Amino acid sequence: MALKTLSTFLSPLSLPNTKFPQFLTTKPSLILCEFPRSQKSRLLAADSEGTGAAAPSPGEKFLERQQSFEDAKIILKENKKKRKKKDNAIKASRAVASCYGCGAPLHTSDADAPGYVDPETYELKKKHHQLRTVLCRRCRLLSHGKMITAVGGHGGYPGGKLFVTAEELREKLSHLRHEKALIVKLVDIVDFNGSFLSRVRDLAGSNPIILVVTKVDLLPRDTDLHCVGDWVVEATMRKKLNVLSVHLTSSKSLVGITGVISEIQKEKKGRDVYILGSANVGKSAFINALLKTMAINDPVAASAQRYKPIQSAVPGTTLGPIQINAFLGGGKLYDTPGVHLYHRQTAVVHSEDLPILAPQSRLRGLSFPSSILSSVEEGASTIVNGLNAFSIFWGGLVRIDVLKVLPETCLTFYGPKRIPIHMVPTEQAVEFYQTELGVLLTPPSGGENAENWKGLESERKLQIKFEDVDSYDPKPACDIAISGLGWFTVEPVSRSLKISQPKPVETAGELILAVHVPKAVEIFVRSPIPVGKAGAEWYQYVELTEKQEEMRPKWYF
Repeated sequence: MALKTLSTFLSPLSLPNTKFPQFLTTKPSLILCEFPRSQKSRLLAADSEGTGAAAPSPGEKFLERQQSFEDAKIILKENKKKRKKKDNAIKASRAVASCYGCGAPLHTSDADAPGYVDPETYELKKKHHQLRTVLCRRCRLLSHGKMITAVGGHGGYPGGKLFVTAEELREKLSHLRHEKALIVKLVDIVDFNGSFLSRVRDLAGSNPIILVVTKVDLLPRDTDLHCVGDWVVEATMRKKLNVLSVHLTSSKSLVGITGVISEIQKEKKGRDVYILGSANVGKSAFINALLKTMAINDPVAASAQRYKPIQSAVPGTTLGPIQINAFLGGGKLYDTPGVHLYHRQTAVVHSEDLPILAPQSRLRGLSFPSSILSSVEEGASTIVNGLNAFSIFWGGLVRIDVLKVLPETCLTFYGPKRIPIHMVPTEQAVEFYQTELGVLLTPPSGGENAENWKGLESERKLQIKFEDVDSYDPKPACDIAISGLGWFTVEPVSRSLKISQPKPVETAGELILAVHVPKAVEIFVRSPIPVGKAGAEWYQYVELTEKQEEMRPKWYF
């Protein structure tokens, strides 16, 4: 310790029994000095602990320090356990080798189960630390068009072996509410209501959400996407879901993908990005389109394209979270298992009929009765009575009994082209269904599937009110959407019949329909979506105040 002058000392301390060198003390005097902070604290500690026989021995001090270290270790260990409990299956899956196509853990035990790899390939890849590049046997079959289901339970699918329940897949997403993440929620425009996931906040928590509407390339020709975008925003606000923005996209033609990428880069802020949606909504196809577009300028996304998720028409293709290194600036991209919903038609049909429910080309409206007037001999009486006392079968999945409509009323169906539509008198409907199920009325297809079919057990009676019908420029009253299938538009006065029927029509009234569907399949009555050239003519934009405009999410395509 160096000596200092009196002017530099901050606090004087008297030091009893301190021996100083003789050359410094020639006569008794008071010397003021300052100890370093650590030495001063040791002296204060000695005073507090006592001196002499009462002072703790060095051994006791050592044991006390060791005890404090052990206590600290226990506290750290408990905190670590709490963090582990909070971590989800996605965090755990990083340490477990999984199939990059479906996310199922790799194994060599059951050849029919998802994630199976033959033992020789598994051992070879494991030896060279390449298990992350392995595609399981099920994914290889799916990529060649095989229909292999793996999800059972509430919201699962009949037919084939079932290895995981819908509840277990939903549980793998439960951690998201505790994560700081950016959620990209996908909705199928063909099945907008059925795939919307109204209770998405139960999974996403308070995390920000970007709403992406997929498959807009399937909408009828001449559809004005400005009208569709406004309709989607209005429908989202009615469902009271707060989103950052709305994007109309097509994974096939890459329409709108660039806008989604820009929004993700803007809102990501170092967080992980999770692609969330119902089963078979097109998450894997969207991720592939995302990587393909990002790969143009991002080398990380270009390398991630080599091991991208598998695409299939089978709902439940993705069975586990798939981590993708897609961003150059940090943060991961995750493909998640689809949320399986019991109220969709895909949850009740056999696995062999699943491809029929997935439209592959643009939808084309099929109208009744105008589209069949040429094939009906008594055309005049058909026009006079319209659809009253008739039943319309949409394959073997839906039956619509027309109880009360105007003579000019028209129903226009939008759905998969491979599902036929037939109209018969209501008095013959029961016999026609029993006779033609599995033959003309498909799905269900095949004798065995038709025999095991439980039928149309659920009936819903709809009373549709309409007002101010303009016979020269009529507007649809509503859409009736069948979850997992499509929708049909109810026009009180058909646009195709308005020229041939110049006489005045009722300007207000009520239409009554009875819709029969399989048990648990949901029916939605909604405002009509403006599709086709006619949709742009009758659609009306909502007038908004400046405050409403600010709160309303923007939409892009």
